[in-house]
Amino acid sequence: MQKVLLGVEAIAQGAIDGGISGVYAYPGTPSTEITEYIQHNKYAREKKLHSNWSTNEKTAMESALGMAYAGKRAMVCMKHVGLNVAADNFMNAAVTGVNGGMVVTVADDPSMHSSQNEQDSRYYGRFAQIPVLEPSNQQEAYDMAYVAFELSEKFNVPVMIRITTRMAHSRSIVNLKETQPENQLKLPTDPRQFVLMPSIARKQYKKLIANQANFEINSNESPFNQYFEGDNKSIGIIACGITMNYLLENFPDGCPYPTVKVSQYPMPRKLITRLSQETESIMVLEEGYPIIEELMKGYLEKENVKGRLDGTLPRDGELNPDFVAKALGLPVKKGFIVPGMVSNRPPALCVGCSHHDVFSALNQAIVQLGTGRVFSDIGCYTIAALEPYNSINTCVDMGASITMAKGAADAGLVPAIAVIGDSTFTHSGMTGLLDAVLENSPITIIISDNESTSMTGGQESSAKGKIEAICEGIGVLPEHIHVVFPVKKNHDALVKLIKDELDYPGVSIIIPRRVCVQKNRRDVKIRQAQKQ
Repeated sequence: MQKVLLGVEAIAQGAIDGGISGVYAYPGTPSTEITEYIQHNKYAREKKLHSNWSTNEKTAMESALGMAYAGKRAMVCMKHVGLNVAADNFMNAAVTGVNGGMVVTVADDPSMHSSQNEQDSRYYGRFAQIPVLEPSNQQEAYDMAYVAFELSEKFNVPVMIRITTRMAHSRSIVNLKETQPENQLKLPTDPRQFVLMPSIARKQYKKLIANQANFEINSNESPFNQYFEGDNKSIGIIACGITMNYLLENFPDGCPYPTVKVSQYPMPRKLITRLSQETESIMVLEEGYPIIEELMKGYLEKENVKGRLDGTLPRDGELNPDFVAKALGLPVKKGFIVPGMVSNRPPALCVGCSHHDVFSALNQAIVQLGTGRVFSDIGCYTIAALEPYNSINTCVDMGASITMAKGAADAGLVPAIAVIGDSTFTHSGMTGLLDAVLENSPITIIISDNESTSMTGGQESSAKGKIEAICEGIGVLPEHIHVVFPVKKNHDALVKLIKDELDYPGVSIIIPRRVCVQKNRRDVKIRQAQKQ
């Protein structure tokens, strides 16, 4: 079957045919039509593929990660500046990895037709150290969207598709493939994968680094990267994405120069090495910043470079004098073995912390539902991922608990639970709550309110005295906003309340409120000092 499609429409159709369960996006030219195409697509409507707009790019990215957490395939779309808004989750999602396929489609805007800058999203892909696909025509745009989910699941990382305005808004005939079925709901096999506490994040980051060699092998073997012979060896050409079309338009009978078409990153080293060996000079054609040109100058002129890339120095972690000495071939002093009694210990909630009572009740309330449905956030309560509670399943970035719970609920993980702190709620949780209210998502949100930004030293929380009004103002029904006092004598009542709200097929808010014990001690000392 064939269709005449814009580049953005080709990506949308490729995602549909590739088995997506949802698309998440905030409108922004030249990316808007991807989501609009899916919203209006008959098959997508019949299958009820998620395609509602998100409040911003950050919530869109987190919801897509939530859907991918639940094992389904999700696409998130935005223009290049939108990636700045979503960058927190984008960078951390590369470290958590994914369970179902996740594709991040970013539309750049060279010449600033409708934008405030010309930033090149390939830098973000390189920054996050994930595979990047850059189509040279509409057929490739479709094909890349179709296979990108498989590539994402193969390496368990998000994959970026980067297009530009000309590709987005030009039209061509596209040959369609057979539509793939949606993935089944499936929780991650590694229960710690999405909890980015430092000890876990370090392990996940090592996995990402170890995968870099596999990304390059895949890029070297990718059908999207090609070597074209040429008789004139005076120049070798590297044409990235749509610039291959610009080159061929100048040579309708075939380019006389050897050419490497680069449409998948990281750079295909084997193809480019061959090009550099067979030609006298290199010309790089790329839409956007001179990222490949910069890499090529260093690659061609300074081949014998040692450091973190070649393993002379560690790729991750801090450097120190011993690492440098070893790299230089100098003797390395061996320190004393650290006794077990003084080794690092995991963090723990303070004695008397209200979060103890919250997670004790939550664990009891969901015992019949099983694990894998509690989405948490950044705060003291993240420690509940550890013994003795083992309560939470995610901790990705500020505010992600609500939006990831929503995305998982969209995928069919119902009920889903979000746990967020009072300060984090006002920092980044309110927009996610608005998304959930707009769709009346079946999620229960626990805003654990200790009236303090406790993790960073007990600063006054901007949420103090406002949470109920914010929730009601955003649209949560007053009868599903509950404030409770989390202490042991109220344990049974809190368990019952959580169970009751989990049965409600919409958005509900539970606010366990008790001042942080450390803040309370500080406040007492301050009041005593003021009396003296």
